[in-house]
Amino acid sequence: MPGHDIIAVGASAGGIAALTTLVKNLPAGLPASLFVVVHIPATAPSMLPKILSRAGNLPAMQPADKDRIEPGYIYVAPPDHHLLLHEGYIRVVRGPKENRCRPAIDPLFRSAATTYGPRTVGVILTGALDDGAAGLLAIKRAGGIAIVQDPEEAPYPSMPISAIENVNVDAVLPVEEMGAHLVRLLHEPVPDKIEPVPAGTLLEVEIAEMKDIDQEILDQLGSPSHFACPTCHGILWELKDGGLIRYRCRIGHAFSPDSLLAEHSESVEDALWAAVRALEESVSLSKRLAESAALRGHSVTARRFLKRAKENHAQADVLRNVLERDSIGAGESTGQ
Repeated sequence: MPGHDIIAVGASAGGIAALTTLVKNLPAGLPASLFVVVHIPATAPSMLPKILSRAGNLPAMQPADKDRIEPGYIYVAPPDHHLLLHEGYIRVVRGPKENRCRPAIDPLFRSAATTYGPRTVGVILTGALDDGAAGLLAIKRAGGIAIVQDPEEAPYPSMPISAIENVNVDAVLPVEEMGAHLVRLLHEPVPDKIEPVPAGTLLEVEIAEMKDIDQEILDQLGSPSHFACPTCHGILWELKDGGLIRYRCRIGHAFSPDSLLAEHSESVEDALWAAVRALEESVSLSKRLAESAALRGHSVTARRFLKRAKENHAQADVLRNVLERDSIGAGESTGQ
């Protein structure tokens, strides 16, 4: 009987160092498979497989779609692709973003819970916001194990804190102790009873695989909210999952409250910068029109254009001060 041999790991900011520490403490020939999602830019090639291969005793690789799952390997989600698990093989897909990310942690965790149930171990490492909490809850409901990095040592503790607050985790550990703990779990028998997978979890795995969904399916997951998807501007459905509240649109974009607020905040900032640009262009145009009017001897018109330029310049300064203040606050909130 297999033990807890499907290990799904999620990390974000500060995650590379945490992962290298974790894998260095895993022995060669480990009779388990590791699946790793780290939030990385979509356009940058990932060096993570090489880093992890050098750091520890297990080979790491970026799998192709439908590659077979083999024990003793670390499978790393490629940039701009979700990593999903099926019985014996891997899906690598460009499904809709979740929590502003692709790859995202929740899709991996949900698919592992759906396919492997109590054999699954979910591990949340350092990171900002709260991706992974909903997926870790799915693993627990399927009878799996939930492990979280100690927030006290995490350089970005938001993801570990969110997981601890929303999931009945089995262990909160320093990363240095996780490798030995995972090895012990390999030799513990999994429960005989297989928990039924909630229909909502199955639907969300299908959404990540870009299977066609419609409003009726979304109605099974939740109810329409008053919010619009900041990505595609469609209606967001509100999903209540235990104490967790999440949002999904018809296209499949998914947000936790924190990630939705962060996305809206960026949209507001973009709008403010667009307003600054428009005001500064208006200032330049008004000054040119004033110069032209003055050359033609139209002093009243020239003064009118200069007054408008002065007013628009003052408005642009107000917006710049708002943007500068918000930027400072954001830096403080993330520890940057």
